[in-house]
Amino acid sequence: MTQQSIIFFDIDGTLLDHNKELPGSTVEAIKELKREGHIVAIATGRGPFMYKEIREKLGINTYVSYNGQYVVVEGEVVYSNPLQKAALKNLTEDALENNTPVVFLDPDVMKANVPEHSYITESIKTLKMGFPTYDPSYYENNAIYQTLLFCEEKDEKQYIDAFPEFDFVRWHPLSTDVLPKDGSKAKGIEKALEKLQIPAERVYAFGDGLNDVEMLSMVKNSVAMGNGVDEVKACAKYVTKPVDEDGIYHGLKMVGLL
Repeated sequence: MTQQSIIFFDIDGTLLDHNKELPGSTVEAIKELKREGHIVAIATGRGPFMYKEIREKLGINTYVSYNGQYVVVEGEVVYSNPLQKAALKNLTEDALENNTPVVFLDPDVMKANVPEHSYITESIKTLKMGFPTYDPSYYENNAIYQTLLFCEEKDEKQYIDAFPEFDFVRWHPLSTDVLPKDGSKAKGIEKALEKLQIPAERVYAFGDGLNDVEMLSMVKNSVAMGNGVDEVKACAKYVTKPVDEDGIYHGLKMVGLL
């Protein structure tokens, strides 16, 4: 009988191709993993509400959301790590003064602190999602697990210097993720593994972006997508083909899971 392993997949550029679609070979590969008794999980910067359809289509109920800040194992929330409210308030006020808007994210929704802004529109549309609804005070009465700060890279350093409580991880030329200090997918995966008790040699992870560096550095069997950034390829044990060239299927064959 095959020993059970767990495989964590990033979403954008890993499970989803550049058209935000699941390649047929990826769907079949994941079905085969599940038939073999393995646990298929997601580790993403997205919130749960942003990939509900993917989870349902692939039959996934273990996931690390918001770059490790909200972790669900077999449908049960096992870890949550929201942003510090006082620091978030100050960040929001500074950003508004600088015309660099923010979007607040919790497990169910995303809310913008401005009614409209071209940076938000341009960034969010790459995720195939519409403009978030407007609620500038949403963070005051809700736990926020990640915030999106919309600014160019040249303007990011002022926030990095001013807010040591947070980490900033860029995902788009006009937007950066704001996380609790030292928060990462790696930390979220550690929390999931504490619950599941799966040994390190049977843990796998696939990713392509800067927010995957900690995850792929920590996981013993790490696979970078061929379309991944150089920093990701440098820290992974394996490099597979690009997502739109059956990269997931090829990578799973490479590591011996298929």
